[in-house]
Amino acid sequence: MRLRPRTRTRPTSCTFALVGWLGIAACTAGGQDAPRNRAEASVVELASQTASPSASTFVTASASAAAAAGAPNAAPAEPFVAAARARAMLFPDGVPSAAGCSAEPNAANQPVKAFVRCMISHRFAEHVQAQELALSLFDASGDVAATEVAFLMDGGFRGDIRLVAELPVGPYLKHLRWVESAKKAMVEFEAGISKHATSKLNYRQGGVLWKFARSVGRTTPSAYAGGWEIGYNVSGSLHSSESAVRDTIFHEIFHLNDQEHEGWSRRVLGKLVDVIAERCKSRSPCLKPYAPGKTMVRGGTYYAFQPDNGDIAHEYAAELATRYFNEQLSMLRGQTLSEAPFKCAAPENAEAMKSLAQEFFGGVDLTPTCGAQPHR
Repeated sequence: MRLRPRTRTRPTSCTFALVGWLGIAACTAGGQDAPRNRAEASVVELASQTASPSASTFVTASASAAAAAGAPNAAPAEPFVAAARARAMLFPDGVPSAAGCSAEPNAANQPVKAFVRCMISHRFAEHVQAQELALSLFDASGDVAATEVAFLMDGGFRGDIRLVAELPVGPYLKHLRWVESAKKAMVEFEAGISKHATSKLNYRQGGVLWKFARSVGRTTPSAYAGGWEIGYNVSGSLHSSESAVRDTIFHEIFHLNDQEHEGWSRRVLGKLVDVIAERCKSRSPCLKPYAPGKTMVRGGTYYAFQPDNGDIAHEYAAELATRYFNEQLSMLRGQTLSEAPFKCAAPENAEAMKSLAQEFFGGVDLTPTCGAQPHR
């Protein structure tokens, strides 16, 4: 359901749905038709314009090095959050002089990546465990753990939801730990899949700006994403365990990749998904073999096929990608799948999985041939 925004500082779309008894959301920034997660909502910013740029930017380690060395054709590396954006979200009032970081991210004596790492270290200086996790997250994938700027989200029938900045420390430290663990698993997955790929992986998982927040008196939204920034609600009802956070994060990051691939889910999987939806309507027993995930909407059906939830091809593809991630990671770790590979439940599943693997993951499928291995 598309909602009318009251005011906007930039083109932003947010989407909502009730999943089980949980309310979840994601937002995408930009004026194009971006993959959406749940019914649309809008954002009313309550902070300074400097904390609300039109879009997030990122750079790569090799790109910054190439610029300094005059070598524009250097090989690309993992992206990381642009220094100016990291500074705005880590220290909206300016980097304290006591931090020991260069006042200017592009200063000749201060490499950009080192400047960002210095800011992260100082932001968490009073919280040793959180500091170690935040630096590990940055070193592994170029991600920056920061805080959100307070704003009101128009949640439609839920009313306004106020989100405030919340550093992931103390009772909320577990969320930073779960995010760091999830990204480590994604790095492991990417490295493992790359060894088996017949072509280069065409998927980005790094260089994410994490904006930790807390909803006041509410447990929604759990997450919202756009422009390679992810808002993470430490009070979000979906964030109940390490594995739940990992799945949610992979789902959201896939949406961002789908958007960068010019709406791959609709272009490639749209017809297949539409045929299944037309055949089964909202009948869960009919949809069960085709649903990549087990999440169901309260009073509805499988989340991947829930009507009135934006383009079902977007959500089906994100659920499909999450299933692919979990199956392939299990195989890379030498584990037995808890159930038969998704591809084995229906020919449509096999077709969708193959298309996904070819587009994003170098054509890799490490799961056993259907019927070749018992599952537990």
